Amino acid sequence: MEASCLELALEGERLCKGGDFKGGTAFFEAAVQVGTEDLKTLSAIYSQLGNAYFYLKEYAKALEYHRHDLTLARTIGDRVGEGKASGNLGNTLKVLGRYDEAAVCSQRHLDIARELQDKVGEARALYNSGNVFHAKGKQQSWSFSQDPGDLPPDVRETLQKATDFYEMNLSLVKELGDRAAQGRVFGNLGNTHYLLGNFVEAINFHKERLSIAKEFGDKAAERRAYSNLGNAHIFLGQFSIATEYYRKTLHLSRQLKDQVMEAQACYSLGNTFTLLQEYERAIEYHLKHLLIAQELGDRVGEGRACWSLGNAYVSLGNHRQALHFASKHLETSREIGDCNGELTARMNVEQLMTALGMGKDLSPCGSEFEAQGARPKLVKRNSMDSLDLWKYSSEKDQNGDSHQMNESQARARSHLSGPIRSERDTQSGAESRWLDCRTSPVDTNDIRVQVAQSKISRHSSDEECFFDLLSKFQSNRMDDQRCPLDEQQNGVEGASSTPASSLDNRIAASSLMTSPQTEEFFDLIASSQSRRLDDQRASINNLPGLRITQNNLGHLCADPDPQEPSDDFFNMLMKCQASRIDDQRCSPPDPGPRAPTVPDEDFFSLIQRVQAKRLDEQRVHLSSDDQDETQEQPPSPPSPPPS
Repeated sequence: MEASCLELALEGERLCKGGDFKGGTAFFEAAVQVGTEDLKTLSAIYSQLGNAYFYLKEYAKALEYHRHDLTLARTIGDRVGEGKASGNLGNTLKVLGRYDEAAVCSQRHLDIARELQDKVGEARALYNSGNVFHAKGKQQSWSFSQDPGDLPPDVRETLQKATDFYEMNLSLVKELGDRAAQGRVFGNLGNTHYLLGNFVEAINFHKERLSIAKEFGDKAAERRAYSNLGNAHIFLGQFSIATEYYRKTLHLSRQLKDQVMEAQACYSLGNTFTLLQEYERAIEYHLKHLLIAQELGDRVGEGRACWSLGNAYVSLGNHRQALHFASKHLETSREIGDCNGELTARMNVEQLMTALGMGKDLSPCGSEFEAQGARPKLVKRNSMDSLDLWKYSSEKDQNGDSHQMNESQARARSHLSGPIRSERDTQSGAESRWLDCRTSPVDTNDIRVQVAQSKISRHSSDEECFFDLLSKFQSNRMDDQRCPLDEQQNGVEGASSTPASSLDNRIAASSLMTSPQTEEFFDLIASSQSRRLDDQRASINNLPGLRITQNNLGHLCADPDPQEPSDDFFNMLMKCQASRIDDQRCSPPDPGPRAPTVPDEDFFSLIQRVQAKRLDEQRVHLSSDDQDETQEQPPSPPSPPPS
């Protein structure tokens, strides 16, 4: 006997609750194929299918079924279902990086929950809204290299909105007595305050998260709390406390048999012991990280481990062992195509060879980087990078690099000026041959190609002359593409020089725009645009699995007394639509290969910049060079110390 739609859906729900989302989606899809006339049942199937595909990370299908759910809920006037569908849509759009649309859906969910006085739904909507702004602010902060808390105003505003939503959610879940929800929002509040640079507040929230995780026996949440506490203490300069939290993170990662998290904990411990100048212990943990990275096939993490090991051995004075790991780092960077890593590793290898008295030159493609304008001193390092490696570079080497750059620029300039002169010499001959072609239908009187010899022979550089010539030719191309008006259609042209004649010219010119062909063209555009609008309308005929019968036809055809959305909803929708142009922009350059065994936030590079600034604050500024100038000028207010 063939199973009904409801029976298939119940079996799919049972499988999904057991964690078998693949099998659950198969039964839900079968239920949709069978179809049903019960609109409530079909809406529930859409919602479950969308959630199952979300957990399977098939976000396109999840978005499709959540949209079907929202369309059906609005059609039958189900306000509760509309709110849930809006929340699910917001979560899916957030994962897809479409944050503005996700914010609109989450706000819609919040408005409906407050309208229905649904406290549980309101708490979920507040949490989802906080997640949207949290994810948006975190992604925006990755685009900048400032220290934590030193964020642009728009990024800070986004993260502050996330904090506000989380605090409202925390107040509501405390009122509802939901301890599990409190634990989740404590963790997210700690993370947002960490991004804002409020490390003391972040520590307090993460401690609350740790307490609730222990209360529920949630080892994974406990491990995350320990790791976040270690990160926050790092930025407060409390490295010893951070090592204790990282050790607990490592212990729990081994209990959970999570090798990726174990490698990240070893990486964090190695860098923290480097900050404590306990280099032997740092080497111990970096070696553990290296072994796990090799076992998991993480070539990027392997390169980071070799990099850190080389720096640690340099600090111990073991340059030969440091050279071994620096060479490994160079080899790995070449294999994975990490240009910045390869350039830094090459520089480290050369400096170590100089320190060991080796004369081998390891720069077969070093000139390639220099020719592109790369300078080793401006390379951004992504991991803990011992500054001791720099003490072997001498002033002579730096002057040699700049001299080599000047020579390469001079060669490039001479190479560029040669073809320019040859093109200039042959230009007049080509022009005369082209103008002598009598069979050409083009009116040569309209074509003016002038090469001003005085301009080319002026005192500016050859490059400027070339670009002047190029811009002149390019500007004429725009005129060549214009559509000229037919002079014969304008019969009164040239008949009189009175104002009436110019008025007739305008009327005659405007008549061209109102010709039958023009009106037909605009009618075609209007019909095309109207069809595009119709294509975007939601239709109940497009809902899969829907059986239209006499029983549900009245619900589908009748107006369900929908409430008009508030002005705030439309304002948010307009803002979302206005930002669609950003979706068409070119994506930023690829930041480089990612390493699963290295934390996503490699905050040790930020710590290095903080430590470097502390060194600058302790420097003594000598003003002897500027003494003669300051005697002739009035004293200026003292400049603020470097931040």
